[in-house]
Formats: sequence, structure tokens, C-alpha cells
Amino acid sequence: MTNKLVDNIIPQQPPIGAQSDVHVLKSRLEWGEPAFTILDVRDRNAFNQGHIMGAMPFPQDELVERAESIAKSRDIYVYGESDEQTAQAAQQLRSAGFVHVSELKGGLAAWKAVGGPTEGIIESRTPAGADDYNVVDRLKNHAETQQKG
Repeated sequence: MTNKLVDNIIPQQPPIGAQSDVHVLKSRLEWGEPAFTILDVRDRNAFNQGHIMGAMPFPQDELVERAESIAKSRDIYVYGESDEQTAQAAQQLRSAGFVHVSELKGGLAAWKAVGGPTEGIIESRTPAGADDYNVVDRLKNHAETQQKG
């Protein structure tokens, strides 16, 4: 017996697009949706400095062989240093047979601009504060933190 009430309250997600806006991913995380993976294809040092919370480090030069542990039908969001690197990584995954791969437009910077949760060495140095919900102040703080680092 299926639970019709739950089916009507929680709409099924449409298949992910070839490119996704950070708002789409953030809303999926906030709804607690299962069954998707976030891959960071930047080098390990960049990943350690800061990344989207829950993202897995899959450096681009090891991407396809490491991704073999992921189901080919799983929703995968991928991001890199630039939209160009992101697009290349997504194409590598699609060529390897992954069917639901989406390029996260703007990567980590766009994610941080919408207040998405992050973790990493630099990220842990940025204290939560009154600017958490003010994008302008958050971007100023980010710029200051980058200059100190």
C-alpha cells in the first residue's frame, strides 16, 4: 500500500537538467531530499580550503575511475573552479554512462552567495554572525577573508 497523503504533499522532483542553478540544489538540501550526490572536481587543496557541505572530493584527473562507485542513474551535481571545468567534468561523467549529471552554475562562489552551507579550513574561520542573511555583507566578509588567506 502506498501512502497517498505523502505522495500528494511531497511532489516528485522532475529529472535534473544539464545545468542547475544553486537555488535548485539548496532547495533540495533544505527539503532533505535523498538520492543525489555533489561532486567537487577541483584539486584536493582547493577542496580542503572550502567546499559545499556534503560535497565529495573527486579531482578531475581521477573523476571517472572514482565515480564508478556511484550508481549510473543517481542525480549528480558537479562543480569545479570555473564553469568551463565544471562542463568538462560533466561531459566526462556523461561519456562514462552517467545519465543524470547537472553542472552547478557558478560553483562554490554562487553557492556561498545564496548562503549555502560550506565546510573546510577557510570556511571554519569565518564566524557566523549578523551578516548571515545579508548577501552584501557576506560577500564583503568573504573578500576580506580571501585577502587574509
